[in-house]
Amino acid sequence: MNKNKPSDYSYEDIEVGKIIEFNSKISEDMVNKFADLTGDYNPLHMDEEYAKTTQFKGRIVHGMFAASFFSTLFGMYCPGKKNLYLSQQLNFRKPLRLNKRITIRGEVISKVDSIRLLTIKTMILDEEGNIAIDGEAKVKID
Repeated sequence: MNKNKPSDYSYEDIEVGKIIEFNSKISEDMVNKFADLTGDYNPLHMDEEYAKTTQFKGRIVHGMFAASFFSTLFGMYCPGKKNLYLSQQLNFRKPLRLNKRITIRGEVISKVDSIRLLTIKTMILDEEGNIAIDGEAKVKID
C-alpha cells in the first residue's frame, strides 16, 4: 500500500473473517503532538517524574491517541477510501508505553448487505501481543 493513498476495497471484496492489520511505534514526539492538538497534558502522559510515582511506574500513551489508529485502519487499509466510520466501542485494558511497537488489528465479524455495513472487532496489541485496547466498530462502505 502506498503510505498516502488509501486502499479501494468494494463491499463485495470484504468477507467475514477478513483480518486487517498494520504496525506503528508511538514516539514521544507523537504523544507531545497529540497533547498539543487536544490540550490533554495530564502528567501521567507528559511528566516522567510524576508518572514514576503512579501505579504505572512511568509515562503511558493517551488511550484515545492509541485508539485513533483505528481511523487509519479503516480509512487507509480496509475498506479505504469508500469508508464511512460510523461508531466505535472501546475498552482500555492495558496501558501502552512510549517508544514501543503496537499492532492495530481489525477482524470483520459480520456484514449487513442491505446497507453495506461491516461490524469489525478491533484490537491494539502491545509488543508482547497483549490486548491493550479492544472494541467493536461499525463501518459503512460507500
